[in-house]
Amino acid sequence: MWRWTCLGLHLVFCTVGPSSAIKPLPSHPKKPFLTFSSESTEISFNHLVVDKRKGSIYLGAINWIYKLSSDLVVEARHETGPDIDNPKCYPPRLVQPCNEPLTSTNNVNKMLLIDYKENRLIACGSLYQGICKLLRLDDLFKLGEPFHNKEHYLSGVNESGSVYGVIVSYSNMDDKLFIATAVDGKPEYFPTISSRKLPKNSEAEGMFAYVFHDEFVASMIKIPSDTFTIIPDFDIYYIYGFSSGNFVYFLTLQPEMISPSGSTTKEQVYTSKLVRLCKEDTAFNSYVELPIGCEKNGVEYRLLQAAYLSKAGSILAGSLGILPEDDVLFTVFSKGQKRKMKSLDESALCIFLLKKINDRIKDRLQSCYRGEGTLDLAWLKVKDIHCSSAVRLNSG
Repeated sequence: MWRWTCLGLHLVFCTVGPSSAIKPLPSHPKKPFLTFSSESTEISFNHLVVDKRKGSIYLGAINWIYKLSSDLVVEARHETGPDIDNPKCYPPRLVQPCNEPLTSTNNVNKMLLIDYKENRLIACGSLYQGICKLLRLDDLFKLGEPFHNKEHYLSGVNESGSVYGVIVSYSNMDDKLFIATAVDGKPEYFPTISSRKLPKNSEAEGMFAYVFHDEFVASMIKIPSDTFTIIPDFDIYYIYGFSSGNFVYFLTLQPEMISPSGSTTKEQVYTSKLVRLCKEDTAFNSYVELPIGCEKNGVEYRLLQAAYLSKAGSILAGSLGILPEDDVLFTVFSKGQKRKMKSLDESALCIFLLKKINDRIKDRLQSCYRGEGTLDLAWLKVKDIHCSSAVRLNSG
């Protein structure tokens, strides 16, 4: 049995631990659980999204995309694999012949997004360097599958939890798609964060093209290749993303070097950071990241496992002294900083007020403009960029 202990701070912190002194919950009439199983036991599910308008459920699985009703009845399915491929083929064999040995390869669903404005599902997989399909929400009919340009290859990582996307919608222009992905040691092929065009026409030539791209600047951030020379297994893993107000946010797990107490050497551990960008910043000059985690009684919870953004609602807002419509970020962290991203240790549920996060970022930026500290970007392993004082111009 479990006992929940909550502590109200600038965030709400809950830990879960064993206990035998808990009163039994009142009994209620049991209702049958609804279930859904795939036709094959070899199929595993990677992602789930729910249509907030109709209640339809979309499942991203290995080699399949499913549409279920709200009571888990299959309404449509779309096969995405397997197919002949090799992860070393870049560009994929769909574009040019590949000299690597080709074998039947599963297509792992890595991203599943509902584009409400155009009534379509964006389903990105692991085949062919991470190309995506645009499927009609009603019946999963394929509307488009761009693969001819390098912008169509979003990620070569063959894992389901390596890519996250956020759609930014506009009433009078085409939407944007912010993509964040691990790069698996291939920064020359894949930016770790980018903003892409999302035209109304699913077969448009410019689908997934960078929002801005010229000879020197583009709507992307690439991890310098020198970083991988120093730390070959370096990468940034994106756990969750969302948009709010004028910003897009991503929550990440990434390695950093720390010096253990009493040691003169550094060791690599994983920690969690929040990344923020301005929606309208086509050159990504507004990029900023901030460490995020929880602590109680000297115990750190720094390995982010899951997150979700929601409105506070009346009950939670009353206890926190905020408005019901304020944005609140629910997070689950596991204990400590570890050499591995996954941890089975004690977990904590922490609730952050998004306004407090933005206030902290504002303080951080202002201190940097005063020339205090460094930018502290772990993916710039080759150099430590010092903050510089803002230039002041004398008038008159």
